[in-house]
Amino acid sequence: MSDHPILKTENLTFRYTTEEGAAPTVLDGVTLSIKPGEFVAVLGHNGSGKSTLAKHFNAILLPSGGRVYVDGLDTCGEDKLLDIRRQVGMVFQNPDNQIVASVVEEDVAFGPENLGVPSAEIRERVDRALAAVGMADYARHAPHLLSGGQKQRVAIAGVLAMRPRCIVLDEPTAMLDPVGRREVLDTIRYLNREQGITVVLITHHMDEAAQAGRVVVMHDGHIVADDSPALVFQNVDGLRSLGLEVPEPVALLYELRQAGVDVPLTALTVDECARVLKELLAQDPIS
Repeated sequence: MSDHPILKTENLTFRYTTEEGAAPTVLDGVTLSIKPGEFVAVLGHNGSGKSTLAKHFNAILLPSGGRVYVDGLDTCGEDKLLDIRRQVGMVFQNPDNQIVASVVEEDVAFGPENLGVPSAEIRERVDRALAAVGMADYARHAPHLLSGGQKQRVAIAGVLAMRPRCIVLDEPTAMLDPVGRREVLDTIRYLNREQGITVVLITHHMDEAAQAGRVVVMHDGHIVADDSPALVFQNVDGLRSLGLEVPEPVALLYELRQAGVDVPLTALTVDECARVLKELLAQDPIS
């Protein structure tokens, strides 16, 4: 993993403007650096600034103050906009808003066509992108007949076909059922681990954030925590004071600790939690 950041903000400030003038500050002095190949989850309650931050990463929004860099390119440079959007792809909550064609493979081809990619290469990119998200068998299907999770995977394939180095996903599972959520999360993990794509996942699901390599917590436009999931989620009281919860396995172990049982708070999954409890029972079996 390179030490040179692919995404970097320096003292980033942002205010939406209204007819009355500048609105309250949404991002207030945010400094963040993300290296190539990282999987970073950004957490925060509604209004914390996490989605606004995401939109700065491919210049959908531009800073009111401070700077945002994509692989060293300043997003405020108008002549660099195409280069920035080639490097950072965005996936949003509602896949229906990103699907533009009536056939899956035509939808995935839309982005590369707009970039002027030759036809033969577009075919290859579409095939590779659909295979990467497990949707190759649906290439000639109508998107509107797909499930929510399948549509979101098609939207991700459309971004992949443009060959970005980084994908920013703004609450991509918010509108999905548990099956769809799992499909999309499996796809995200595969792209990060097997293809080395940098992933920034904006989410309010604690179990999704627990699967990242790093968790950034936002509150009222500030970064208030930035560390590994195990370390961030150990601070149960701190997160709850911000209106956030922790993954259910951590919450269970926390309750045991409150009852005087000496257990670690580092188990983020059900399997890890089960191992902790099994070891606990082995040390002090119930008679």
